[in-house]
Amino acid sequence: MFDISSAPRIQRREVLLAGASAALGLCSRPAAAAFGVAREEPLFPISLAQWSLHRMHRAGELAALDFPRFTRDEFGLDAVEYVNQFFPDKATDFAWLGELAHRCEDVGVRSLLIMIDGEGQLGDADPEARRRAVERHFKWLAAARFLGCHSIRVNAGGAGTAEEVQQRAADSLHRLALVAEDYDLDVIVENHGGYSSNGQWLAATIRAADHPGVGTLPDFGNFHLGGGEWYDRYQGVAELMPFARAVSAKSNEFNEAGDEVQTDYRRMLEIVVDAGYRGHVGIEYEGSVHGEVEGVHLTLALLERVRAELAAEQR
Repeated sequence: MFDISSAPRIQRREVLLAGASAALGLCSRPAAAAFGVAREEPLFPISLAQWSLHRMHRAGELAALDFPRFTRDEFGLDAVEYVNQFFPDKATDFAWLGELAHRCEDVGVRSLLIMIDGEGQLGDADPEARRRAVERHFKWLAAARFLGCHSIRVNAGGAGTAEEVQQRAADSLHRLALVAEDYDLDVIVENHGGYSSNGQWLAATIRAADHPGVGTLPDFGNFHLGGGEWYDRYQGVAELMPFARAVSAKSNEFNEAGDEVQTDYRRMLEIVVDAGYRGHVGIEYEGSVHGEVEGVHLTLALLERVRAELAAEQR
């Protein structure tokens, strides 16, 4: 088991983040302040999930360390969401993580969260396997804290009835959140297949976890229940938004008008905004019709368009 107490804690991370915060502040505020102009904040900021570029990463066309700069240079975005699959052996490599943090600082990019896969099922029927799964997430808490993230995203999978998996997953989430407290991190669950793609089930699991540090990452598209059955995506997102600490704008394909063909972004973002959420909405392009870079640009353009429409209506 990774000993979480052995990880570099706040001191080194705070030095890195202080520089990043200063860089972000200098990039966005002094000019307007100097002329006495109030800077209007967007209705919600936009970030990029690393999964959007998974084919580029896997083909060796984009190194994980280069993801922050590519995000800033190609898309003009200043916040990223990592996926541990692209650096699975680096959770305890604080020299590597330090280099990643330094590169974020250099380009004024903020690290928001790490999506964790492949560390075991939090709803496993075997108590010992479930304990190991919880403990295998500890190292990612340390890595996320070091990078300045606000959360790690986990999965609530397992075998058994819906009630059995819910009970086990809720217990694991509570245990993990107790450790995350020391790192000022939230533990958030995405609708990501199996029972978790049922919005009602996942919302009930979050309530059963009974910890303020446990929340959700609603994904616009991950509502496939298996066997060709789908949970209503709009209902699902609405059920998960009360617990949301992040939002994933899943996209797959766009028509000539620039609209996503599977999800009505206007309707979906109205649900997000009406819930009072003002955090980052992360682009997660997963399609194959468009290239990955093109798909991210199309998603960004759509988010910006709908955001402007919604903001205008609120004035």
